[in-house]
Amino acid sequence: MRPEDLRAEIPALERGVYFNTGASGPAPRRVVEAAGDFLEHHEYVAPVEEGAYPAAFETFEETREVVADFLGADPAEIALTESTADGIARVAAALDWNPGDVVVRTDLEHSAGVVPWWNLRDQGVEVRVLDTEAGRLDLDSVAEAVADARLLCLNSITWNYGTRLPVAEIVEIAHDHDTLVLVDGVQSPGQVPVDVREWGADFVAAAGHKWLLGPWGAGFLYVDRSVADGLTPGIASYRSVADASADDLSLKAGAPRLEVGTTSPAPYRGLIEAIDTVEALGYDTVTGRIERLTDRLKAGLGDRLLSPRAYESGLVTFDADDPEGLVDRLADEGIHVRSLPYPDAVRASVHVFNTAADVDALLDAL
Repeated sequence: MRPEDLRAEIPALERGVYFNTGASGPAPRRVVEAAGDFLEHHEYVAPVEEGAYPAAFETFEETREVVADFLGADPAEIALTESTADGIARVAAALDWNPGDVVVRTDLEHSAGVVPWWNLRDQGVEVRVLDTEAGRLDLDSVAEAVADARLLCLNSITWNYGTRLPVAEIVEIAHDHDTLVLVDGVQSPGQVPVDVREWGADFVAAAGHKWLLGPWGAGFLYVDRSVADGLTPGIASYRSVADASADDLSLKAGAPRLEVGTTSPAPYRGLIEAIDTVEALGYDTVTGRIERLTDRLKAGLGDRLLSPRAYESGLVTFDADDPEGLVDRLADEGIHVRSLPYPDAVRASVHVFNTAADVDALLDAL
């Protein structure tokens, strides 16, 4: 597949110039059709054929296998969630916290990586914030912060600067202090390759509705097998246990114990198609095009650029006198970006479906 072929399949791009994939990616028709076709089968055919539950559970298992292969994991290390925030919250609820435990997070975390730790305040858990500089982490500061911590939470690619953090190095530092590591990885899959074995983190939470261009409602959580079997879900139901009808219940082995109950399988069919689409494009094509287009955008932004000048990701943040006002004006002109709370700036997300003409339209509008 070529980027032009993908672009032609995305109806949202017929209505404007889209630079907000870092928030939510516009899905191509093939993804929406995969979800819709399965929904029709599940509701119209499955009840009197294989059964609604068997059809759903077959999809869950296939999704787990596809996601695991995509991330370099084992299917037993994948829990299906609704979103990145959902995955992080499940981890926070599954660990056995004690008064005095410390969670370290960076000051670059999305609210998905902030609220679950704040919610542990009544359990006596301390949240320690690791300061950064323009999207960069000082590794000596990391070592100091995690020395007595239970868990470290950080992004793989920062959502506000687009910097790519050295996850494997940070994980090694944290593990030297017996600190667990949870990576908010949602800005990575779909724009850069992800190998969870190379990262070495204990948990990686992500979802399909950003750079993978999948539907909302299909998230995934990687949990290292050595950690997963020691977790007790904060919420458990029939999908959390090995045999829900057994007299002597036991949790499932691995990450699937963090799954709960009935949910729509249709978004996961869309996620499978979205992953297949990225693989049909190939990451060389994806990252190469993003790099060329972000270079073009950064050159045009000049001194307004706040993200790194050299390529790290498709997230490009730049200064503006009135970020929210600028976002509104650009939207009126059919160009869609977003404002950020910190830094007080504007962010454009450049993906493989964008073109040089898109970039020039944004620069001309600025």
